[in-house]
Amino acid sequence: MVTIPSDLIRLERIAEIERAKLAGLKDEEFEAQRCVWSSADQAFHAAVAEFAARTGAGLSREAVEREVRNAARRGDEDPAVE
Repeated sequence: MVTIPSDLIRLERIAEIERAKLAGLKDEEFEAQRCVWSSADQAFHAAVAEFAARTGAGLSREAVEREVRNAARRGDEDPAVE
């Protein structure tokens, strides 16, 4: 079992918070927020890929992403659900 760094969990939570903010937006506001979310999501995926390559623990990027998402959601509710 690989210990998931807190910075990866933080990046995942930020991306999810930004995704949740898309709810109810339209037109220009939606597109502006989609760009914010996309940037946060890309930062998360880049960090996950770098961590997976660096660990050498035999975990794929997908496995690391799954572990991070599980860790980020443990004890937290989905920010998209009110």
